[in-house]
Amino acid sequence: MNATALATRLLTERPRPRGVATWRYAHWLAVGTVCLGAFLGQLTASVTALVLPELGRHFGVGFAAVEWVALAYLLVLVALLAPVGRLSDLVGRKTMYLGGFAVFALSSLGAGFAGSLGVLVACRAVQAVGGAMMQANSVALVARGVPGHAMRRALGIQAAAQGLGLALGPSLGGLLVQHASWRWVFWMNVPIGLVGILAGWYLLPRSRPDGAPRPEGGRFDLLGLLLLTGASTALLLALSAASGLPLPGWAVAVLLAVSVLLALALVRQERRAARPILAPGLVNTPGVRSGLAVALIGYLLLFCPLVLGPVMLTGSGVPVALAGLVVTLLPAAFAVAATVGGALLPRGWSDVARCRVGAALAGAGLLLFALLPVTGAVVAAPLLLAGYGLGLLLPANNALVMRAIPAECSAVGGGMVNMARSLGTALGTALPVLGVHLAGAGAGGRTVLLVLAAVAGLAVALTRPARSPLRP
Repeated sequence: MNATALATRLLTERPRPRGVATWRYAHWLAVGTVCLGAFLGQLTASVTALVLPELGRHFGVGFAAVEWVALAYLLVLVALLAPVGRLSDLVGRKTMYLGGFAVFALSSLGAGFAGSLGVLVACRAVQAVGGAMMQANSVALVARGVPGHAMRRALGIQAAAQGLGLALGPSLGGLLVQHASWRWVFWMNVPIGLVGILAGWYLLPRSRPDGAPRPEGGRFDLLGLLLLTGASTALLLALSAASGLPLPGWAVAVLLAVSVLLALALVRQERRAARPILAPGLVNTPGVRSGLAVALIGYLLLFCPLVLGPVMLTGSGVPVALAGLVVTLLPAAFAVAATVGGALLPRGWSDVARCRVGAALAGAGLLLFALLPVTGAVVAAPLLLAGYGLGLLLPANNALVMRAIPAECSAVGGGMVNMARSLGTALGTALPVLGVHLAGAGAGGRTVLLVLAAVAGLAVALTRPARSPLRP
C-alpha cells in the first residue's frame, strides 16, 4: 500500500453503528458529542484564567507575562480556525474533530508536566491546534447534522455546554489549586478527551456519504495565514505592553501600526488568493459579515466581566471565594438562557429580534455593574441580566450566520464564527488587564464596563437578517 492510499484510508470517516444511525433521535447524540468539545474548550478557558495568579507565583513572573498562557492559546486558535475549517471541508469534519480531541488531550498532558513558563506556553499553543480542529467543526456538525427546525435549539444546547464549562471553571480550578496542584487544571483534560474520541467515533455521522476525503486543489493560502497571525499577535502584544509587559515605551505605537499594516495587507491578499483562508465571498455576504462582528462582540462582553469581576470585587473587600461564586452567575445565566431562556420571549420572535433584545439586555447589565456599588449582593443582579442577554444573543446569531452559508462551505463558515469568537475572547482577556493597569481596579474596571455597554449597543445596530446562501 503506497503512502497516498494509506493516508486516504486513515482519513476515511467510519460510519456510525447501524442501530445508532437509524434511531430517530440520533442527531441529538451527535449534538451531545459536540457539546462535550464545547464544554471542554470553555472549561479550559475559564480554569486557565483563574490559575494565572498561581502560575505567576510559581514561575516568578508578572501578570502581563503570565497572561500569555491564555493569549498564546487564543492567538493560535484565531490563526487556525479558518484554515482548519477549509481543510475540514476536504478531509472530513468528523475526522478533524476526533483528531482535535487527541491533540488536545496529549498537549494537556504535556502542559501539566511543564517545568518552565516557556514550555507551558508552547504546550498551550499545541493545545490550541487541537482546539481549532474541534471548534472549526463544532458549529458545522450541529448545523448540518440536525433538522432545520431544531437548529436553533441545538445551537442553544451547544452554547449552554459552553456556559456550563465557563461556570464550572472558577470553582473547579479553585479546588484543584487549593487541594492538589495547578498541574491538574491541565491533566483533567486527558480523560475528557478520551471520552470525546470514543463518543465521536460511534455517535458522529460522516461528513459525506462515502466518507472518503476530497482531493485538494489549488495552493493553501500560507501568506494569508501568516498575515492573520501577525496582525492579531501584534495587536495583543501592544495591549500587553501597555498593561505592563516589560517592553520599551515606543513598542505600543509600533506594534499597533504593524497590526494595522498587516491587517490591510491581509485584506488585499485575501482578495487576490486563489483559495483564501477567510473566503471573502462569504465574509462579504451581509448576513455573514455582520454576524461575525456580533460574534466577536458577544464573546468580548462575556469574557471581560469574567476576568474583571473578581479583581473589582476583591478590590472592594469581597472574599475571594464569594467573588468567584458571584462571577459564576454570569456564565450560569448564559447557559440557562441559551437553552430555555427563549421561552420567556414571544414565540413568533425571529432570531434577529432575539439578537437585538439579548444585546440590549447584556449592555444594560454591564452598565448597571459599572454604576452600582461593587458588593456581592448588588453585583449579582447585573451579572445575571448580562448573562441572560448573552444567552439569547449568541445562539440566535450563530443560527443567522449559518443560514447565510452554503452547505458545502459550512466548516469554513463555522471556523470563521469560532475565529471571531476567539478573537473576542482574546480581547476580553487583555482589555481588563489594560484597564486595571492604567487606572486601578475601581476606576479602570468601571471605565471598561462603560465601554462594553456602548459596544453592546453596537451589536444591536449591526444585527441583520440572514440572506440566501451564496457561493464564496
